Amino acid sequence: MTSPNDKLAAARKAAADAAAALEAAEKEAAQAQAAAPAAQSGGSDKAKAIAAGYQSQGAALELGAVIVDGTIDSQALVRIPLATINRHGLVAGATGTGKTKTLQGIAEQLSRAGVPVVLADVKGDLSGLSAPGEANDKIKTRATETGATDWSPAGSPTEFVSLGTGGIGVPVRATITAFGPILLSKVLGLNETQESTLGLIFHWADTQGLALLDLKDLRSVIQHLTSDEGKADIKGIGGVSPATAGVILRALVNLESDGGDTFFGEPELDTKDLLRVVGGQGVITLFELGDQAARPAMFSTFLMWVLADLFQTLPEVGDVDKPNLVFIFDEAHLLFADASKAFLDQVEQTVKLIRSKGVGVFFCTQLPTDIPNQVLSQLGARVQHALRAFTPDDQKALTKTVRTYPKTDAYDLEEALTSLGIGEAIVTVLSEVGAPTPVAWTRLRPPRSLMGTIGNDAIKSKAQSSQLFAKYGETIDRESAYEKLTARVAAEPEAAQQDQAPAAPKQERGEESAAERIMKNPAVKSFMRSAASAAGREISRSIFGTGRRR
Repeated sequence: MTSPNDKLAAARKAAADAAAALEAAEKEAAQAQAAAPAAQSGGSDKAKAIAAGYQSQGAALELGAVIVDGTIDSQALVRIPLATINRHGLVAGATGTGKTKTLQGIAEQLSRAGVPVVLADVKGDLSGLSAPGEANDKIKTRATETGATDWSPAGSPTEFVSLGTGGIGVPVRATITAFGPILLSKVLGLNETQESTLGLIFHWADTQGLALLDLKDLRSVIQHLTSDEGKADIKGIGGVSPATAGVILRALVNLESDGGDTFFGEPELDTKDLLRVVGGQGVITLFELGDQAARPAMFSTFLMWVLADLFQTLPEVGDVDKPNLVFIFDEAHLLFADASKAFLDQVEQTVKLIRSKGVGVFFCTQLPTDIPNQVLSQLGARVQHALRAFTPDDQKALTKTVRTYPKTDAYDLEEALTSLGIGEAIVTVLSEVGAPTPVAWTRLRPPRSLMGTIGNDAIKSKAQSSQLFAKYGETIDRESAYEKLTARVAAEPEAAQQDQAPAAPKQERGEESAAERIMKNPAVKSFMRSAASAAGREISRSIFGTGRRR
């Protein structure tokens, strides 16, 4: 039985423990408050001077507020003029620093400004763009700190699309012919010699009017050109090495096993469907991997095909008050990893020239060094989240990054880049007159949409109720290279038998001649149709060797 003295001692110990815990909690809260940047409305002279470089006469995207010496100035705002968005940009930073939420905020503001957005949802965490956010004290505090006094939850019109038929979004596809040899070589992981051979194969198919719609079409063309019958067809423009053809065929089989057979085919995506505005808001098209998770390079390469197709089809517009479309490449390192020189050259050319079509391109990755220098030099806006410098290579990347920023007296950039908090970034963009803005340590505004996912069932329901589903939901397999080459092979024995047959007697009235019988052969008729209309189906190839039939 416990004595009264024991009970009293236990009560005293419990009270002492509670007091110690309370003291520790108060100390931790005080430390956190001291470490966090303080918000103020008056602002320092440095913050005001930095913000003056971001003033804009026209419409602009509001990124956040300036931080100087640990103090947030809610009136010193950092923004990107809409008129310079088509000068492209970079969002970079280590994992967990807030890049995805930055992309979310940029995309929803563009949508509200009436600008359609194409966004790669590589990690599957951007579906919240379609739903209003959830207000709480943390969100309201950040909104107040960053000058977003009118913050309120709001979603954006969103389309969910998937590469191939294995995803939960509207299935989108491209034909092999339109995708072109350079992009396909990137997906297949071919070297430059193999890429050159693949280009030769495409050229032969183009001149023969053979539509390469899906993987079996390309396989049948390669097999034909390496057969005894096909060698003569390509002899005039150079042969196809059986060893190189074997490598390409094995790569095609591997791609097919990874789900590529559901991606290449028809109906092919009409890129004009990405330029839609609904109720004054631009539609945000979210691309998800679908069954291509085993081959993520397909994802970014497909988006590059879409960009190349837009470059080929959109008219020149010059400088515009706001872009016609903005592309955001998340996990951009996948686009450039192991890329051939031809591929990199075409990316550089696209980024340089697509601006005049009214299209802006943003790359998102962990390190700026993931982007080739010739492409990086074309990017006008920089939103750099925190970098980590744990290894010598990290330190080297940090030093290189610091050298790419304009000089600043307000910050020690090397220290700042490793000290940024979550949802903070070092920013510099192009002003309305095209000059770099001052470097700004920025507390970024919170998105108005849901900072989370809406769930696969909701995504699937939205996709199937979309008007795009009626257009792209069902796969079409029309006559193409595979069927035509198969028919040609089947027709050859019959033609040989007719050549060996004894001469026919003089034709009686009403009796068909051998020539008429041959011309009625379905395979021969198909081949003649192909030859007769080859000029009408000539491939017009543009950047990346992409092409559409005229």
